[in-house]
Amino acid sequence: MIDVAGYLPRVVRQTVELVDAPYYLFVSTLSVYAAFSDTTNEDSPVLGDTDSEEIMEHYGELKAMCERVVQERPGAIVRPGLIVGPHDPTGRFTYWPHRIARGGDVLAPGPPDEPVALIDARDLGAWMVRLCEDGTHGVFNAIDLTTWGELLEACVRGTGSDARLVWTPSEWLAEQGVGEWMELPLWTGPAGSEHAGLHRVSNERALAAGLRSRPLEETARDTLEGAKTTDDAGLGPEREAELLASWQLASRA
Repeated sequence: MIDVAGYLPRVVRQTVELVDAPYYLFVSTLSVYAAFSDTTNEDSPVLGDTDSEEIMEHYGELKAMCERVVQERPGAIVRPGLIVGPHDPTGRFTYWPHRIARGGDVLAPGPPDEPVALIDARDLGAWMVRLCEDGTHGVFNAIDLTTWGELLEACVRGTGSDARLVWTPSEWLAEQGVGEWMELPLWTGPAGSEHAGLHRVSNERALAAGLRSRPLEETARDTLEGAKTTDDAGLGPEREAELLASWQLASRA
C-alpha cells in the first residue's frame, strides 16, 4: 500500500489499523527535519509533537507524528522535496520553464553553483512502486540534487529559449525583500537563512535503493506543455524588471 494522503496522525492511525497490507509505504516530506545543514540525512532529528491539527501551520510536525505511527508497520517512509512536472498545480517550479520560455533577461538567484533539490513526480511515482514490488524497507529522502545553473540552463535548452540568465547574489536579493520559495520559486535565501539547507540534504540512501531521475530538460519541456503558472508563485514582470534594473546599477557601483 502507498499512502499519499496522510496528514493527520489520528487519521493515519485509523488507516494503519484498518488496512491489512503486508507493506506500507508512507509519503512524508523533507519538512519533518528539525534543522537543515550539509549533513542532514535520514537519521537526523525530526520535529516533535503538536496538539494542533492546522496542517498548513504545522505541516512538518504533523508529518513527523504520522511517521511515528506508520513505523509500527513494515514498509518504507519516503520524504520528497519539491515535487514537480506536468499537472503540478502549485506553480512553483512551473514558473521557471514558463518564464524562461518568454525569453529576455531572466533574474536568476546566484551563484549558479548553489545546490537545488526537486523531484519529477513521474520518477518519484515509478520508484515508489518499485520499492513496494521489491519490499524495500527504510526511510529515504526522495530528491534529485542539482545546481541552479544546471537547472535553469536545462530550462533554456528544454524550452528552446534565447533567454539570458542574470545571476544575482542571494544576499542582494534578500536585501531587496524578495520572498523565498514562492515569490522567487525554489529559492530559500542566502546561506545561513532558516531553510537554506533544504537543498543540501543527502539523497544517497534513495540512490542506493534505485531512485533515478530523467533529464532536467525533459522535465522542463513537459512542465511547460503540461502545467500552468499561478498568480501566487513567481515574480511579476514589473517586479522582475525593477530588480534587474536595480541590480544592473548596483553591480556597476
